[in-house]
Amino acid sequence: MATIADVPAYHLFMWPIVERLRAKGRSMTIEEMVDDVATHMGLSDEVRAVTHGKWQENAVAYRMAWARSYLKKMGALVNSERGVWTLTPKGAAMTEAEIAGIKQAVQKLGAAERAANAALASAVEDDPVPADVGADDWKDRLMALLLALEPAAFERLCQRLLREFGFIKVEVTGKSGDGGIDGTGVLRVNLLSFHVLFQCKRYSGSVGAGAVRDFRGAMVGRTDKGLIITTGTFTADARREATRDGAPAIDLVDGDALCDLLKDRRLGVAVEMVEQVTVNEVAFAGF
Repeated sequence: MATIADVPAYHLFMWPIVERLRAKGRSMTIEEMVDDVATHMGLSDEVRAVTHGKWQENAVAYRMAWARSYLKKMGALVNSERGVWTLTPKGAAMTEAEIAGIKQAVQKLGAAERAANAALASAVEDDPVPADVGADDWKDRLMALLLALEPAAFERLCQRLLREFGFIKVEVTGKSGDGGIDGTGVLRVNLLSFHVLFQCKRYSGSVGAGAVRDFRGAMVGRTDKGLIITTGTFTADARREATRDGAPAIDLVDGDALCDLLKDRRLGVAVEMVEQVTVNEVAFAGF
């Protein structure tokens, strides 16, 4: 069984990220990147399923996030509010040797901060905490609240979230022995309507392929659309099972995506921002 020691250190993800962004038209979503880069690196399903930390985050995704943070600090990557990461002209021109030097360069930039915080200095090795780590502190606080909710309260929250995203006739069934189906809803897209069955569960670990298969089995004969919402993470096997050829596709929303959706609809999350719009002429040179 794979452990955290089997997961590559964060800096070993940097060059593969750049390589795959070059191959994918210079931009990818976080979900696309995690799957694509892990496959490119030949990581086994066992390694890709390893979890880590207080909230049992996926270790590969966690370390890849810090790799992106370091690449961003050196101007190799930029990201949008929607979680799309793009390779900059500078990043596209960087060599493997230059990428390998980023770890040391960023650590030098943070030397003053680490000198003021000896505890932080001793932690920066395989699981560094970049200077901008506070940007996602709100997700930790939100996740703690979600995990503390009663099951019925979490179901009501998911029901509200689905309504906010355009679902109608959203009902929580809560029937035991119903193959994990927690509710139903209708999604209206222009002139078309889709009947959707959903499952919403609070997990602190990983959701495997078996849970996806069981949910799909409960869907048979009732609908072709399914949605699983969880506070946990999905294993690579679960994501493949959700989109397996010849079977009804099931959409997956993990804890990280759930936090973003709640933020998007301002459900229990307040966002304050001052808009300042500038045109970046350099960015257009990369297309």
